[in-house]
Amino acid sequence: MDPIDTGSGSILRQPKAVWATAGASVVAFMGIGLVDPILPSIAEGLDATAGQVSLLFTSYFLITALAMLVTGFVSSRIGGRRTLLLGLALVVVFAGFSGTSGSVGELVGFRAGWGLGNALFVSTALAVIVGAAAGGSAAAILLYESALGLGMACGPLLGALLGDASWRYPFFGTAALMAVGFACIAAFLTEQPRPARKTSLLDPVKALGHGGLASTAVSAFFYNYTFFTVLAFTPFVLDMSPYRSGAVFFAWGVLLAVFSVIVAPRLQKRFGSLRVLGGSLVLLAVDVLVLGHGGHTAAVACTVLSGALIGVNNTVYTELALGVSDAPRPVASAGYNFVRWFAAAAAPFFAPRIEEWSDVHMPFTVAAVTAVLGALVVLVRRRSLTAEAEELRPRHATEDGVSVFAN
Repeated sequence: MDPIDTGSGSILRQPKAVWATAGASVVAFMGIGLVDPILPSIAEGLDATAGQVSLLFTSYFLITALAMLVTGFVSSRIGGRRTLLLGLALVVVFAGFSGTSGSVGELVGFRAGWGLGNALFVSTALAVIVGAAAGGSAAAILLYESALGLGMACGPLLGALLGDASWRYPFFGTAALMAVGFACIAAFLTEQPRPARKTSLLDPVKALGHGGLASTAVSAFFYNYTFFTVLAFTPFVLDMSPYRSGAVFFAWGVLLAVFSVIVAPRLQKRFGSLRVLGGSLVLLAVDVLVLGHGGHTAAVACTVLSGALIGVNNTVYTELALGVSDAPRPVASAGYNFVRWFAAAAAPFFAPRIEEWSDVHMPFTVAAVTAVLGALVVLVRRRSLTAEAEELRPRHATEDGVSVFAN
């Protein structure tokens, strides 16, 4: 099947509201990798250490994790459109403030506010796209995955292009783009139907009582530690100019997008989701080991290659989290993300400190171990990750929900 043919028509034939939300989603995901190529420049400009600058990721994802407990609570009460606009407004404000920072402490704080806005937006965007898209949920999910991949690819490129002049410009650029996204959603998106039942703050935590969802979240926690060691710590190891580092992570993002949207579904169909996930995690562990212990050329090649493996993992984890339990998709997604994003906050914090305590190779060794641990969870808990998913998939196929920002 053509990757853009969902069986109900092309994903390209969509209402303006869908394109407005998808476009804003691209920019939202750009914000994750935006700072990658300019981390050394930020450290130099603010007279900060690598460990201090890495807190830009830690504060961002720590707030994102905690916000997952409130996003469903908020959107079920004020509606998807208002939640998107609130999230975008927060990103515009805090991304703009980030560019004015006079110290690394200020920048870390502003990134935390940015993380709150991004959590509100991305946790609601897929639900809105599914509700407004033509061609059914399959077309909507594929469009969302495409937006995610494009954003992850273009974020480092934008950071490099604007950051070559000043590390402040990428933040101002993101604020401007998100302001455009805010205007488009305000103009083209009408309010979506609200869920019949309002989500409580404890619902996501209760959902983790399901063994399959808890196993998915724990495995993804270990995987995310590996993922964000690559994303947040590798720029310091590569030690390249913003342009060169941006090019490396642009190639990384392109592979992430291609393997997430096109390759992963075909591998799953042929080998099964759990085999694909376990094998990809083991390969990621090997890749990260070579990245950390090889020469500079090997580090560049393995950084780019990791994008392909990360893309496959993201897709499989997304499907497992949304289909393995009987909880509504928004609730299952929130519980899953609440667990796994803590690893995204932990990796940028611990990697530089592990280097200080040992050497530059050890953070990647630890990251390889966590990838293997993620695979072991899949192996040990494979029965709980398959039976329930197969039983519940037909029901979830027609149920609107939010992304696991899995991606």
